Amino acid sequence: MCKLIYSMTVSLDGYISGPQGEGDWTIPDEELHRFHNDQVRELGGHLLGRRLYEVMSYWETAEERNPAGPQYALEFARIWKDLPKIVYSNTLTRVEGKTRLSSEDPVAEVPRLKEQPGEPLGVGGATLAATLMRHDLIDEYRLFVSPVVLGGGKHFFTGLEQSIGLALLETRTFGTGVVYLALRASMTAAYAHVRTIAGTTRHSSGMMKDLGAAPDTLHTGLSQRPGSANLGEMPKSIVTVDIT
Repeated sequence: MCKLIYSMTVSLDGYISGPQGEGDWTIPDEELHRFHNDQVRELGGHLLGRRLYEVMSYWETAEERNPAGPQYALEFARIWKDLPKIVYSNTLTRVEGKTRLSSEDPVAEVPRLKEQPGEPLGVGGATLAATLMRHDLIDEYRLFVSPVVLGGGKHFFTGLEQSIGLALLETRTFGTGVVYLALRASMTAAYAHVRTIAGTTRHSSGMMKDLGAAPDTLHTGLSQRPGSANLGEMPKSIVTVDIT
């Protein structure tokens, strides 16, 4: 059985895009870009909604259109093109590359996908992720918290009706000030001894209490370029993680 990972870049106040869909603040530098490359390379597939698919379609032809671009960006383009993808949409009529268009209810299809052996699956886009969250289908959350406050926009966590217990797995701070948080969904979460190695903090075993809050949170800079479309509306909720 494979796990499902929700990963995006988020502002300090929990938004993945600004009030007008602004996303230029999420664009990664080389260090962070290479980290994204490594994470996406480990996936066995990726699930997207229509809006995020249209934004990410940039990477399907990025290498051909800009062969002189930075090597780390061209590397991501190759990784993304080679990655099997499923787009959930009732309005799209065609998709390109290694992408399958699905009009099926993701709540029905995703559990079947997760039952198959293989590498982890990624999911992107707050609306699709929110649907899967409400049915406890997301196993891991990866937030790239950017040092910017937007004051409004589209939340990483949206439309939740109950709290999510989370166990902190790993943290890392990048040179730009972006803080990476990896958390496992768990009703009873664990923390314990904390080790810091080369800027990376890992937490293992121990107990963490669910504080029962709601969520407000994130987005990946590789999916937001200057001038890209608004990915949705803002949500009302908040997730809290206690590691005392």
